[in-house]
Amino acid sequence: MLDINTITEFSRNHCVTICAFLVPANLIATLSTMILAALHRPLAQVLQSTVVATFFAAVMIMHVYTWFSIGVVAVPTYILLWLAITCLFTNLGAFLFQRRYIRTYFLIGNR
Repeated sequence: MLDINTITEFSRNHCVTICAFLVPANLIATLSTMILAALHRPLAQVLQSTVVATFFAAVMIMHVYTWFSIGVVAVPTYILLWLAITCLFTNLGAFLFQRRYIRTYFLIGNR
């Protein structure tokens, strides 16, 4: 069974490594979602990219909250939290944009 204390200790002990992976992963996955939506790729592709990017952002938020739980309130924690939340909203916006574009294209534009 997973022990929450073990997971949080792992997160705090390997912070540099986790952040070195999650920051570029968040940015690349979010950029990928935005590009797929801008190119009007099929909704399934945009959804898949959104799910991956949302997973990375959620993991980063949980990682930041492990630091908040022990009382570490510093500029890097807020920057990482801001980055993760921005990526979440950007992915949601790109997905909703693509969904609306497909609906508008097939209802109005393709006569």
